[in-house]
Amino acid sequence: MLSTPAELRATTSAPSKPMGSDHHTVAIPPMPDYNGRALAYTAAAAMIVTGVLQNAFHQWQLWLVVAAFVWPHLAYLLTRRTFLRKSPRIRQKMLIFDCVVGGAFVGCIGLVAIPSASVALMLMFSCLIVGGIRQWMLGTGFLVATTAATLAVAGGPAENFHAPLLTSIVSILATGIYICVTAYYSHQQAQALMLAKTQIQNQREQSIALSHKLSKYLSPQVWQSIFTGERDVRLETQRKKLVVFFSDIKGFTELSEEMEPEALTELLNHYFNEMSEVALKYGGTIDKFVGDSIMVFFGDPTSRGQREDAMACVSMAIEMRKHMKIMRQKWRSQGIKTPLEIRMGISTGYTTVGNFGAENRMDYTIIGKEVNLASRLESLAEPGEILVSYETFSLIKDRIMCRDKGEITVKGFAKPVPIYEVVDFRRDMGPNRSFLEHEHSGFAMYLDSEKITEKERRTILAALEDAADRLRHEEDAT
Repeated sequence: MLSTPAELRATTSAPSKPMGSDHHTVAIPPMPDYNGRALAYTAAAAMIVTGVLQNAFHQWQLWLVVAAFVWPHLAYLLTRRTFLRKSPRIRQKMLIFDCVVGGAFVGCIGLVAIPSASVALMLMFSCLIVGGIRQWMLGTGFLVATTAATLAVAGGPAENFHAPLLTSIVSILATGIYICVTAYYSHQQAQALMLAKTQIQNQREQSIALSHKLSKYLSPQVWQSIFTGERDVRLETQRKKLVVFFSDIKGFTELSEEMEPEALTELLNHYFNEMSEVALKYGGTIDKFVGDSIMVFFGDPTSRGQREDAMACVSMAIEMRKHMKIMRQKWRSQGIKTPLEIRMGISTGYTTVGNFGAENRMDYTIIGKEVNLASRLESLAEPGEILVSYETFSLIKDRIMCRDKGEITVKGFAKPVPIYEVVDFRRDMGPNRSFLEHEHSGFAMYLDSEKITEKERRTILAALEDAADRLRHEEDAT
């Protein structure tokens, strides 16, 4: 007469966990439509048999018992073995048909109170759970309409609406058993769904944590474009005009011969961490670390325009040079006496950028003669020097003071390449410059006035006055 209120015949599986974790499947205890419908129609058959034996119903209604036992099997065949299985919302449609059958049954027994109420209760209970208020209202409409139509055909309701005691007891028990059984399965399914939801949430959190771990092996811009779906992970490249940056540490080879590998590794990682923070601050895409070298490019995956990309790259290089002086003083306080200087090269031009490698192992990088030029400029630079190509110079010259360094011959370029040395921001030149430096044995000062707060300024002035008084006292003593 009706279908189960909550059917999930297949198991519900949470999404696959990250690689290396166990895969769990949450099995939701199913109560198929076939079982639910068979239980409901068996309950109706029990009411009919009892009612006929107690002369509450007509003898011919025993044929309804046969129909009650046949219909669940027929409904199963129709919904699982025929074209109806592909019909959308087939469960709701079959439940509406059950309401029509239930209404016809209620009309046939002449609205005898308790059996009629029992059938209606089972139908409404199923409608509410399967389809909510909308299904309940629809089912109620069909139930009432079919009942009224059947009563009109059958000649009206029964003379006595009261059913015999045994018939009433069987009706109530059958309805109670059906409701309890279906409610039990609904509860089991709700618990299983909550467990599945918890597992899915846990796996989602694990996937997010894993993705953040994997992001350490990619530049943040590349990682973001992949995980947001902006870029596909496949072998593809494109030609773009980029700004390419190379740097390395002058004196690192000599230092590696003096230090233990563990201490050297710690120093190098500290250096890479500090420089990476500067690169990301200016929006650079960190390509790779090779030995003590860093390769960064600007203009992909995101670009602010050629001029701004070039300006960001050179600004990054200037800040790296300043930051290197601060780190060098810190290393000196840790006993590293070898002077470590950074040297940098920057070029601008068309390169091939994208995924290179194999289908199962890719590297997002760039190739082209401009990459070779930037590397060559870095190797030609003096300690603490930033060399740029002519095209880079033409993009930044209005805001950056540069010095002509002549021309060099580079493989892949037909003509000699003009190069320039970056001096500083034009705004920081002269007496109003924000960055001051002074370094001697036993003394080092690096001042960036733009980054100093009012409270820090008073502390620094006090420290400088104390240092000046001490130097004057020692000078007077000599």
